[in-house]
Amino acid sequence: MPQLDTSTWLTMILSMFLVLFIIFQLKISKHNFYFNPEPTLTKTPKQNTPWETKWTKIYLPLSLPL
Repeated sequence: MPQLDTSTWLTMILSMFLVLFIIFQLKISKHNFYFNPEPTLTKTPKQNTPWETKWTKIYLPLSLPL
């Protein structure tokens, strides 16, 4: 039964990492990034609800007379 030759494994693994690093660098370099991103301010319109202008009283069931 022949022995498994593992002498070239380190070279293959290191070259694989190097190639993957180069591929990812090339992919990332093709993206366009904004130089100075600024947040945009969004204003939500105020909605007038009927209960905001009126005084309302909340009756709890325990506070009602028997």
